[in-house]
Amino acid sequence: MVVSGLQLAAGKGPVSLAGDWGFQLDRADAGISERWYERTLPGRVRLPGDLSEQGIGDRPSLETEWIGGIQKPGWHLQPELRQYSTPENFKFPFWLTPERHYMGAAWFQRTIEIPRRWAGRRVVLTLERPHWETRVWVDGQPAGTNDALGTPHVYDLGQMAPGKHLLAIRVDNRMIIDVGQNSHSVSDHTQGNWNGIVGKIELQATPMVWIEELRAYPRLATHSVRVKGTLGNISGAAGNGTVTLTAKLKGGGSKGEAGATVQTLPVSWQGAGGSFEGELALGEGARPWDEFSPALYDLTAELRIHGLERDAATAHVLETVFGLREFATQGTQFLINGRKAFFRGTLECAIFPRTGHPPTDVASWRRIMEVCRAHGLNMIRFHSWCPPEAAFTAADEIGVYLHVECSAWANQSTTLGDGKPVDAWIYQEADRILKHYGNHPSFALMLYGNEPGGENFLKYLEKWVAAYKAKDSRRLYSSGAGWPQIAPNDFHLAPDPRIQLWGQGLKSRINAQPPETSTDYRAYINGRAVPVISHEIGQWCVYPNFAEKRKYTGYLKARNFEIFQASLAGNHLGGQARQFLRASGKLQALCYKEDIESALRTPGMGGFQLLDLHDFPGQGTALVGVLDPFWEEKGYITPGEYSRFCNSTVPLVRLAKRVFMVGEQLEADVEVAHFGPKPINARTTWRLVGADGKRIAAGHFPETVIPVDNGIKLGRIAVGLGAAASPQRCKLVVAIEESGATSRTGLPGTHENDWDIWVYPPKVNTEAAPDLAVVDDLDGAALAKLEAGEKVLLLIPPARVRNLETNKVVLGFSSIFWNTAWTRRQPPTTLGILCDPKHPALARFPTEFHSNWQWWHIISRAGAMILDGMPATLQPTVQVIDDWVTNHRLALLFEARLGKGKLMVCSIDLKNELESDPVRRQFRHSVLRYMEGKRFAPTTTVTADQVRGLIAPAKQIKNPKVLPKV
Repeated sequence: MVVSGLQLAAGKGPVSLAGDWGFQLDRADAGISERWYERTLPGRVRLPGDLSEQGIGDRPSLETEWIGGIQKPGWHLQPELRQYSTPENFKFPFWLTPERHYMGAAWFQRTIEIPRRWAGRRVVLTLERPHWETRVWVDGQPAGTNDALGTPHVYDLGQMAPGKHLLAIRVDNRMIIDVGQNSHSVSDHTQGNWNGIVGKIELQATPMVWIEELRAYPRLATHSVRVKGTLGNISGAAGNGTVTLTAKLKGGGSKGEAGATVQTLPVSWQGAGGSFEGELALGEGARPWDEFSPALYDLTAELRIHGLERDAATAHVLETVFGLREFATQGTQFLINGRKAFFRGTLECAIFPRTGHPPTDVASWRRIMEVCRAHGLNMIRFHSWCPPEAAFTAADEIGVYLHVECSAWANQSTTLGDGKPVDAWIYQEADRILKHYGNHPSFALMLYGNEPGGENFLKYLEKWVAAYKAKDSRRLYSSGAGWPQIAPNDFHLAPDPRIQLWGQGLKSRINAQPPETSTDYRAYINGRAVPVISHEIGQWCVYPNFAEKRKYTGYLKARNFEIFQASLAGNHLGGQARQFLRASGKLQALCYKEDIESALRTPGMGGFQLLDLHDFPGQGTALVGVLDPFWEEKGYITPGEYSRFCNSTVPLVRLAKRVFMVGEQLEADVEVAHFGPKPINARTTWRLVGADGKRIAAGHFPETVIPVDNGIKLGRIAVGLGAAASPQRCKLVVAIEESGATSRTGLPGTHENDWDIWVYPPKVNTEAAPDLAVVDDLDGAALAKLEAGEKVLLLIPPARVRNLETNKVVLGFSSIFWNTAWTRRQPPTTLGILCDPKHPALARFPTEFHSNWQWWHIISRAGAMILDGMPATLQPTVQVIDDWVTNHRLALLFEARLGKGKLMVCSIDLKNELESDPVRRQFRHSVLRYMEGKRFAPTTTVTADQVRGLIAPAKQIKNPKVLPKV
């Protein structure tokens, strides 16, 4: 059907075409040859909108053609997943499952009516955020095609006669140009491969001579803005006139700030158009733009054409916004308006589960930006995509720096620099992005895209970076996120300076080295000539929050969560989901804290970008955020807690270790990373607090001026621990108290951070009572004692803990890196421990319910026991949280009845080298003392065969794990 005509208003502003449109899917690609642009389409659909959200398309199945790599293409053949591959119960395990899916061409159509007042004027059609390629016809005549992913599709329809016209749009969401199957601009991993137009759909009339583009080049040193513009002309005649430029502080300001500055320039045009250039002085009171004071200026260009009648003299007006700011570099550091800066970023990978597509309204983006700022961040990286205008507007207003990419991840399905269509397309996309968004002050960094591949990408990117540095100097440029590090780069985005590299597994610093807070990356940074931002740090996983499923109110559903939850329940662990979330979340948060602090304490470093502040629902489900995909809290860390260690001013300490014994001296160098708006006068205080909250020791350093930089030394702490009670977890707290005022709040600030340490007694009784046997195998002698009603502590050597033949469970201190599906089960495959701190077996071992740094000394000398074959009622004393895909019941310590006796089974090495490890020594002491008492009364009964099933015969051990010395 043809939707009823739209009478366009004759006003100066754009006219929305939102509403009902005629519609038809073009599954056979017959629409062009059959001239659908001339006929009535039978369907009806709403625009702006996409097809999937309106229930149009097919139900997903094994035949669905996805865009995005899958690490396990035969997933539906796995016994545990086979039930989810049927048409009536299809659930995709690797990303969100859409209720409807369609890939191909779709046609949209309506009649419009051009008013008489538009006669003799040029008509422009704008389609914001279509996906992907559009083609337009008016009255059966082609008006062009557009394949932009990051910018609006703009069609010059020329002069249109007043009256009714038939407008037809064909949208094709197939891979028009192979920009990389995992690019977040196109893939199903995150936003999904939707079809439609989700932003503004507008018609606007301009004169036949108009202002095509307006570019603002702020000049901080002279408090001015250089303005360059271009004119378009379809009149067929040469002409002249004037352009009046006006700049004014947005929202007003104090005297000397808000007054408008005006300049009128003569202009002329011939052929296709012309150009103009001028400079506006903003005054000595001009306000710079940055994260602390995001002052914005409105810039207006008004074209007047000589020879027109008086009432039509104002022929065309174009407006834009800019900020008085300058991005530069100094050695390995960034400068913003001449001041050193440190980028604290997170990624945004087109993750919008409620809609399936990015929002195009400012309010939605403002909320995201405010969440980022609340967590101490000042940057967002758009991984392999470019956001809509609304994101730039929100970032301008709030003061967030944006890292934008040209919608590509040219790897795996394609390559860069090898003459493929993507090579030319990236230049076109970059030009479009600069044209549409280049004036936004928040637009700080620009790259081709993510992690390129191919034989010739180096040469390609060298030319690309050099070309855009020469073309537009208003931001900084680099080649690709991750690599390569080439000479033209203004900065490098490198994966090396982080706590765990891709594929590093148990060899990473966080898993292989005892915990400390002194390591930094200065050796790496000092070897570079330009600033370095660490690429995608973190990637620490947390257990799924199954309560989150109710939030998926759009067409994308968390069917992957349904799979994981059913697996958990099938292993008799369904009641522990919330506990697993909270415990693994606490571990995740401390991993991120060390990752972030390592970067902050590196002198000369340029910044970091997290992967991620919020969850990534694709690539096998990467639950790497302390926030869910909706940018909402999960309940185990608040923005206030997070921003203690991630902010513009962060106290830091360098501790060589976190575990001490009574009688030792705690020594720590206190530093600060301060990247605030200006130097501050501050007094630094510190205190060591016991588990009961009482102060053990305290001190302060003299007030000093803290410059804008990091690696600023404030003093040294030296505390004898002779008076500290033990064992206990203590907290070292450092506070920097400003005596001046901050520019953002106008009030003095206090910046506080803290670090957990543990104090243990130098000696404890690790001998077993006479009626308690300690064994390392369940042999005949051990069974005889149990049958006699005695107590037995079975210490299974970590290297003899039986594992699975495939998909082995690999224990490590950190949580899972990214996820096990996408990394092919890169270790560790676990998410930390869960225990009850009040359990009497742990009465003499200070712990929380989750992993903390003292557990590194235990985990690194342990193996995870798989209790799947044990009775469902058996609850481990110290449980290990498994990957949400496999959901094994895992333990480091459990108790049970065997025969008439009482059995404690432990897979931690509590036997060797205890004299040098106070943590394991204390753990052994606590377990033994518990077993000696009356409270050791297991209730679940196990068999000898069940326990033996946990132990691998010595002769079957291949390549036993080498245990690190602590």
